[in-house]
Amino acid sequence: MGIVAGLDSSPDFTRIVVCDADSGAVLKQGYAPHPLESGEGGGRPADVDPQAWLLSLGEAAGGGLLEGVQAIGVSAQQNALVPLDSQGNTVRPAMPGGDKRTQAAAADLIDRLGGREAWAQAVGCVPQAMHPVTKLRWLARNEPEAAQRVALVLQAHDWLVWQLLGRPSRRTTDRGGASGTGYWSAASGSYRPDLVELALGHQVMLPEVLGPGDAAGTTPEGLIISAGTGETMAAAFGLGVRQGDAVVSLGASGSVMAVHHEALVDPSGMITSLADATGMHLPVVHTLNAVRALRGTADMLGLSGIEELSDLAMKSTPGSHGLVMLPYLEGEKTPNLPHTAGTLSGLRRESMKPEHLARAAFEGMLCGLGDAMDVLRARGVEVRRIFLLGAAAELPAVQAAAPMLFGTQVVVPQPADYAALGAARQAAWALNGQLPQWQGAAAQVLEPGEELPVGQAVRQQFTAVREQTHPGAFDSAGA
Repeated sequence: MGIVAGLDSSPDFTRIVVCDADSGAVLKQGYAPHPLESGEGGGRPADVDPQAWLLSLGEAAGGGLLEGVQAIGVSAQQNALVPLDSQGNTVRPAMPGGDKRTQAAAADLIDRLGGREAWAQAVGCVPQAMHPVTKLRWLARNEPEAAQRVALVLQAHDWLVWQLLGRPSRRTTDRGGASGTGYWSAASGSYRPDLVELALGHQVMLPEVLGPGDAAGTTPEGLIISAGTGETMAAAFGLGVRQGDAVVSLGASGSVMAVHHEALVDPSGMITSLADATGMHLPVVHTLNAVRALRGTADMLGLSGIEELSDLAMKSTPGSHGLVMLPYLEGEKTPNLPHTAGTLSGLRRESMKPEHLARAAFEGMLCGLGDAMDVLRARGVEVRRIFLLGAAAELPAVQAAAPMLFGTQVVVPQPADYAALGAARQAAWALNGQLPQWQGAAAQVLEPGEELPVGQAVRQQFTAVREQTHPGAFDSAGA
């Protein structure tokens, strides 16, 4: 019994859901944007004062939203670095997860440890611009005086939990958030402080890693605060994904994440080995090109957007009359082809129609994500059901092609605040001492049915073009 709340502090806003601890039914909701000034060019700022997160949280919780709540869970943007001094004050503003200033620092770290395989073996991931370990390296190289003052490193959800508890001497995180730092190994369940020193130049304090269901502490008013976690892990928990499930995210870039019973060490670096919020693991494979390939094709055809592109694609047929698009417009991470470009193959007189190009864009995007899924399957990850996320998942062309191309049941969840729901579910776990069995996300379920052989033929057509254009591109991954 009880009432719990989950708050999700994304890069742009805070959402709060108040739920029944037993059923997960949403009782109340709150929302507030972050009071952030725009960065250069009107985008997100490169640096953020963490106090903005607290101000947004307070506004979202206004009007007595949290009255009667017994436990709170916190989800927050992943990979945001909050560097603190020995007194617990911020050394400099927080560096958000999407910070691109640190790309050169990532390459530097990879070289300093001896290459991609060395990092994959050490912590299950290869440094990228987003990782906190890379931000520490950037600090050491670009702001050495500030770097010298860093005594404690937290991520966004760690910092918010600490603030909610009144800044106690004990600082905590969870295994999900820790697994994305670049200095904690999901395989061994332990920190690699030597990698922090490699990046920053000296040792720092790191938060204690709590187990699933553990509470970070209790406020003076008796309110339980659970461990918290990153947005990806919270959303997976809120969706109710379990072993045998994969989550395919359709953004400008794409990702395939699956629930697995063990951490995967991938020498090729294609698999990032994350932990989830339940004691399981979340191996993830990223692609650089997903919806950006659709938008590019819509621009090429003079269409108003991807919705119109979808309508046009539905006038074609599976296989796009032999037209195949390798959607590697920004280079590609899976397979590792950083300097390549996209390819359009199979141009014949009968295939040179707008509807076939539109269909080829959707099939190319989904086949590319199918390749990413095969990287996981080749390592023994079971995929019986796929959750398809992102606004593009609602497009008819995606829903028509995805089940046959992925070769399994596809679930398109109804829009909801899944990260906040996952945080609330974690709070219910901390409150009641057992994993709450909430009902899964309401969703549309799509089956491949009789079109499965057709989808397999389209995948084979895509694979043949990819192998001819980029021979052996997946050899190191075993796909």
